Amino acid sequence: MKKICLLFILLLGCFPVLAQQNVFIIPAPQSIEYGKGQLVWNTPLNIVCSSDLADEANLLKKCLINDYKSTSFINKTGTKNADITLTIDNKIGSEPTGAYELIIHSKGVNIKAAEKSGIYYGIQSLLQIIHKEQDGLALRKLTIKDFPAFQWRAFMLDESRNFKGKEVVEELLDRMGRLKMNIFHWHLTDDQGWRIEIKKYPELTKIGSCRDSTQTGGEAENRIYDGIPQCGFYTQKDIKEIVKYANERHITVIPEIEMPGHATAAVAAYPWLGLAGDSLKVSCSWGTNYNVFNVASPRVIQFIEDVIDELITLFPSPVIHVGGDEVRYNQWEKSDYVQKYMKQNNISSPSDLQVQFTNRISNLIKSKGKRMIGWNEITGDKLHEFQLSEDKKETNQKLADGTIVQFWKGDIGLIQKTAEKGYDIVNSFHEYTYLDYDNNQIPLEKAYAFSPVPEGLPAYLRTKIVGGGCQMWSERIPSVEEMYGKIFPRITAYAECFWTLPQNKNYKHFEQSLSYLKSNAAIYPQTNKEQVKTKK
Repeated sequence: MKKICLLFILLLGCFPVLAQQNVFIIPAPQSIEYGKGQLVWNTPLNIVCSSDLADEANLLKKCLINDYKSTSFINKTGTKNADITLTIDNKIGSEPTGAYELIIHSKGVNIKAAEKSGIYYGIQSLLQIIHKEQDGLALRKLTIKDFPAFQWRAFMLDESRNFKGKEVVEELLDRMGRLKMNIFHWHLTDDQGWRIEIKKYPELTKIGSCRDSTQTGGEAENRIYDGIPQCGFYTQKDIKEIVKYANERHITVIPEIEMPGHATAAVAAYPWLGLAGDSLKVSCSWGTNYNVFNVASPRVIQFIEDVIDELITLFPSPVIHVGGDEVRYNQWEKSDYVQKYMKQNNISSPSDLQVQFTNRISNLIKSKGKRMIGWNEITGDKLHEFQLSEDKKETNQKLADGTIVQFWKGDIGLIQKTAEKGYDIVNSFHEYTYLDYDNNQIPLEKAYAFSPVPEGLPAYLRTKIVGGGCQMWSERIPSVEEMYGKIFPRITAYAECFWTLPQNKNYKHFEQSLSYLKSNAAIYPQTNKEQVKTKK
C-alpha cells in the first residue's frame, strides 16, 4: 500500500513538469522544439526593433500592457539589454508569406521573419504562451518554426442583414489578428440593406440602408415582422479607418458588393437599376429575392463601374468580391429588353447571361488593376432547384481567366472541374463553415475537421485551393451577443484549419489549447456566449 501511495505521489509530482512541456497556441504551430527550464521576466520590458517594425512593436507593447499589465518601452538600437528582439531576417524565407521563428532562451525572446506579417504572427504566438508567475511573467524555453498552410484565411461578416457598426468590426479584427486570420470578407450589400456610402449615388444609403421592419418568423404568406425600422451604413471615412485598423493587424479587407442578384436595396434606391418598377422597397424578409440588376442596360454597367471606382479608393485589397450567388432568372425571362439583348449577343440562356455579365465585370475589375472573386454560381453551374426549373440549358460561356471562385455549395466534382479549368479556389463549403448554423448542425469537432482541400481532390490540383473561409450570415442574428455565441469557439477551429498543416492538427490538443485560451479576453469573449441560442 505504501508503495502504491509513493508511486501516486511521484506521478502527481510529474504533472507540473509535463505541463511545462506543452504550450497552448491556436492555431497550432508547425514545429515546436522545447528547451530546459523557463525564462522569467520582471517589468518593465525592453523591446528592441528596427524603425520599420515600429508598428508591430507598438502593438506588442499595447498588448503587454492590456493583457499582462506589463510596462514596456521600445528601443530602435542595441540588443544588449533586450527582453524581446524583433528582426527582419531574409534567411527565414518569404514563402509562404507569414513564416516566422520564435526563440525563447535564457536571456530573452527573439522573433525573426522575412517580412512584417511574420513578425506580427510571431508576436501573437508569444502573447498566447506568456503566463503570470508571482510578481513576474514566465515563458517556457523553446524554438518555434512556423508558417501558414494556406494564404487565404478568411472570416466573413454579413452586415447587410443586421448592421453591427465600427466598434464591433474593430473588435472582431482584433480577435482575427490574434488567431492569424488575414482576410476580412465584408458583405456590405444585399436585399435587406446597402451599408457603404457611394458618393456618386447618395440614395444607396439614404434609401437603401433602411428597412421599415424585419422578419422574425414564419414563411411565405405567414411571415411575422417586428415593425421596428433598421438603418445603418458606413461612411467613407469609417471605411478608411477600419481598413487602416485591419492593415495594422496584417488583415486585408475584401468588400463584397452583390451583383447581379441580391439587389433589392440598390434597386429600391434607384429603380432604373432593375426590372421591378418604381414601387420596390428594401426587403424586410429573408430568403432569395427575385430582384436583379438589368444587366443589359449600359447605364447599369456604368453604375457598377462607378461603384467599383469608389471601392478602389477605399480598399487597397487586390481583390473585389461581386457575390453572384442565388440569382433568380424570372425578371430576365419576362423582360423584352433583356430578351432582345440576349438575341443580339447570341446568349442562349439566363445562366449564359449571368456568366457573360460576370466576365464583363471581371474584365472591368482587371482593367483597374484588381482581381475578381465570386461565389461559385459565377461558373454557370446549376446549384439550386429553381435554376433547373427556370433555365434548362447548360451554359456555353466560359468564366474569365484569373477569376477566383469561392465554393459554398456543390460537390467535389464541381471543385475538381473548376480547378482543372485553372481557377484559384477558396473553399467555404456551407455544411462545415457557416457560422449562422447552430452548434448542433456544426459542432466544434466538425468545424475542426474541415479542410480547405477536399478529400479526393487529385494531388496535382491541390495548389489551386488557396485557402478557406468561415461565414457569419446575420439574417436571424440581430444582437452582438448572439453573434458571438455563433462565432465562438468555432472561429478558433477554423483558424487552425487554415493555418496548421493537416498532419500537425490534433483535436485533443486543440481542446486543451481552447480551454487555456478562453481565459484570454483579447481573443475570446469573457462570457459563455457560445451557449447563447438564436431567438426564434
